[in-house]
Amino acid sequence: MAEVKKHMPLKLLPLSFYRNSTQIVARKLLGKLLVRPITRRRLIGRIVEVEAYLANSDPASHAARGKTKSNAAMFGPAGRAYVYPIHSNHCFNVVTGADGTGTAVLIRALEPVNGIDVMQEQRNREKSLELTRGPGRLCQAFAIDRQLDHWNLTKGRQLWVDDDGIRFADKDISTSIRIGVFSGT
Repeated sequence: MAEVKKHMPLKLLPLSFYRNSTQIVARKLLGKLLVRPITRRRLIGRIVEVEAYLANSDPASHAARGKTKSNAAMFGPAGRAYVYPIHSNHCFNVVTGADGTGTAVLIRALEPVNGIDVMQEQRNREKSLELTRGPGRLCQAFAIDRQLDHWNLTKGRQLWVDDDGIRFADKDISTSIRIGVFSGT
């Protein structure tokens, strides 16, 4: 498990980070730290898996059918959270790109770094591997729900992304096409 470097100061990601293309933001989010202070503790998880959603050209994207009340956060501004319910869980996305485009990066998995005991309580699980593997699990472990939809991730309060200098080498990053998603044609 990658530790947060004690000597490396954490740096809150600025709005300019999120205004880049979704593919660039998705790749650069890998290795960053999702931070959520709850119950007088700071939960931290290293982002290890993401999925890019590319607006109306992407049949899997919530933006593919246009802006609705439910998906409005996805249309901007960049640097906001887009949180939506799925079954009995939630999924957390980081809004990217220009306002109005409907692009976002789904945070699919985290490596627990700090506040693991709180995550275990939230998930009612002991094994670290089961805490934040999968978007629904990580939202449950970090107490992320619709109340954080539209949340400004650039303020450093409630929920945000920090950079501690860890970078994943390109050779350690794999990409694939989305499986099981077909256009409506």
